[in-house]
Amino acid sequence: MFNPTADNHPQPPKVLKTSVEMLACLRQLQQAHDPLLIRFHERTQHFQSYLVEIDTARGLMALDEMIPTDGERFLHNGEAFQVEAFHEGVRIVWECQQPVAIAELQGTRCYWSVLPSEMLYHQRRNAYRAPLKPARPIKAKLLSDMRNRPANGHLLDISATGCKLRFQGNMTEWLQAGRIYEKFSAELPFDALHASVELRHLHYDETLDSSFVGFRFSRLTGPKQRQLERFVYQLQRDARRNDDE
Repeated sequence: MFNPTADNHPQPPKVLKTSVEMLACLRQLQQAHDPLLIRFHERTQHFQSYLVEIDTARGLMALDEMIPTDGERFLHNGEAFQVEAFHEGVRIVWECQQPVAIAELQGTRCYWSVLPSEMLYHQRRNAYRAPLKPARPIKAKLLSDMRNRPANGHLLDISATGCKLRFQGNMTEWLQAGRIYEKFSAELPFDALHASVELRHLHYDETLDSSFVGFRFSRLTGPKQRQLERFVYQLQRDARRNDDE
């Protein structure tokens, strides 16, 4: 039987076509509140949404209101779009070719779409992701052309290919999934890491008043990449040693 979390090794892409397989992936995205990246065909702007409901009896699913909201006009036009999401290193993609119904779910704007007929499933992560101890926080900064001062956050985990951070406050107004941000820095023990990063995940938790952001490193120099890999490897060794103890 298909198991979406069978292992953490890179695999070739799969095309899922059975409802059991696809529903397993969709439920994971819904339960984890993973962001969805929406791209309308022949348009360059990206939009973010979330999967908020699955109705298997009607063969429908509900997507949350898009960010930014002006993407709704493309839905009014009946334009087809692609949905891309990431869950624990797995890239999940499907197409929505049929018009959606704009409605409300529990008083919130939503879009009802038919369940996909097939789905691309690609387990890509092959880098160990090391959690960082809250007692020894690693500070990070991010600059954007949409904000005149840096955003200060703390690393939650890091791998040789990316990292996850926590920022205080709501960052969804000026950060956008899929964009490249040129000015990112983190105060790692070996040296300050300066890099371009691609924003892959963004979620604001109202109860904590915090934004959780996932980045993928872009265009690291060779020496910086090797330093980063050594740092992550040391964290991995420390974690294994603690487990043994």
